[in-house]
Amino acid sequence: MKPETQLAIAELDGLSVDALRAKYEEVFDEECRSRHRRYLLRRIAWRLQVNDEGGLSPQARQRAKQLAMNADVRVTAPSPAALKKYQRVPPHEDGFADWDPRLPPPGNYIERVHRGRTIRVLVLTDGFEFEGRRYRSLTAIAKEVTGSSYNGFVFFRLGRKPQ
Repeated sequence: MKPETQLAIAELDGLSVDALRAKYEEVFDEECRSRHRRYLLRRIAWRLQVNDEGGLSPQARQRAKQLAMNADVRVTAPSPAALKKYQRVPPHEDGFADWDPRLPPPGNYIERVHRGRTIRVLVLTDGFEFEGRRYRSLTAIAKEVTGSSYNGFVFFRLGRKPQ
């Protein structure tokens, strides 16, 4: 890294949050929505290094695009208006209550294609069934399928607006 870049990064530590926000907007050429000092320091330093050293190789960029295509990442919290539409279902005459409205009624299937494989889950009153095994949550099934921690509702794309 060039000495000028190292000096510019070192000078960031002495700036106020307002000055860091202004620097962020200058470096990224976009509005800064954060007031988190440590985040701003890291993002600005990263961008200064990218500008100095040239960023990622084309191969790395292509691989990142491939990974992002399979990622269901939420970058902001849901709005209060979106949360209001999810309310608990009133109890039925069979005594079944507290059903999450994002889930279909018991006896229905949830399907999703993941990396060319169709994942089909049967919704039960007390959990879920996938490939002959019972699970207590969709998250457990998502972890089984992906091999990593994954929110079940996000993985199965439940509770989203129709596109």
